[in-house]
Amino acid sequence: MRITWITDDKHSPSFVEYGTLSGRYDSISEGEYTSYSYLLYSSGKIHHTVIGPLEYNTVYFYRCGGQGPEFELKTPPAQFPITFVVAGDLGQTGWTKSTLDHIDRCKYDVYLLPGDLSYADCMQHLWDSFGRLVEPLASARPWMVTEGNHEEENILLLTDEFVSYNSRWKMPFKESGSTSNLYYSFEVSGVHVIMLGSYADYDEYSEQYRWLKEDLSKVDRKRTPWLFVLFHVPWYNSNKAHQGAGDDMMAVMEPLLYAAGVDLVLAGHVHAYERSKRVYNGRLDPCGAVHITIGDGGNREGLAHRYINPQPQWSEFREASFGHGELKIVNSTHAFWSWHRNDNDESVKADDIWITSFVSSGCVDQNRHELRSMLATP
Repeated sequence: MRITWITDDKHSPSFVEYGTLSGRYDSISEGEYTSYSYLLYSSGKIHHTVIGPLEYNTVYFYRCGGQGPEFELKTPPAQFPITFVVAGDLGQTGWTKSTLDHIDRCKYDVYLLPGDLSYADCMQHLWDSFGRLVEPLASARPWMVTEGNHEEENILLLTDEFVSYNSRWKMPFKESGSTSNLYYSFEVSGVHVIMLGSYADYDEYSEQYRWLKEDLSKVDRKRTPWLFVLFHVPWYNSNKAHQGAGDDMMAVMEPLLYAAGVDLVLAGHVHAYERSKRVYNGRLDPCGAVHITIGDGGNREGLAHRYINPQPQWSEFREASFGHGELKIVNSTHAFWSWHRNDNDESVKADDIWITSFVSSGCVDQNRHELRSMLATP
């Protein structure tokens, strides 16, 4: 697990003490640090320290830099069942706090965030306040994120794209063979999760496309029977907001995901909730992925209420409300997805579905020859 924290003290050390008993730390790990400047803003010292190896499904207590408060985290289980929570486009509003409060009540193992974190939008102090807002949750469970458009923060030639995001939210990209923090993969408890970058180059000559083909070639469905993909801009979207914004990326990458037998695709960007039937190339397909748009975490830009009518055949459920999703992987073949809207500060389940993995359907075997052919292309 990588622990990240920020200090004003430039001389603060980058080590983490940890153990399984409160106040007793029998292990210590030394990490690295960085910082960045953005126009007139200078960040604090940003520490990144990897701790472990850790036991599965175990609570650890830890302290950063030899001082300050004690935190505790719980590691994910080694095998099924495992529960993910999902919400994109968080921001820092009252609705955000409501969403986080509801998530905090869940018995979950990993949080997946498909882009648009702080909505700092070049105001760097908002990255600091966002860190304080999410610290109670992000210090206790793994938060796995990918970038959205609000992380870009590019002002002509004056700033580096994603410098704040890349400095603060370091994901395991090197560990997964990626050359960019904007896209990577990881495995947890029988699930292979691919986090793609909607704002990194993705054409068939790009480094991201090459990396994706290589990563898919390494997926072992016996070890990880479930295969998920997350990115920010949805490919299947019947909301009038951001209509067609994901079409170019979809044209290039959807054939790869289809051939690999991706079970579920999660996206944000559109500030509403929508769940598709199994779909590929715009048509219903029993071997296509379920696509879920969940950019409804609570951001300051509000909800996207206007939908295209009539509702497309591939669209199963849609609603413009803030909320979060819960995904419980029960075993190697069955998972239960539920979406919970924020209703007057209460969490109300409004949509749910059982999802069957492609491992048990024959779709993976059906597409295996096509996948090998695609992975062999230059």
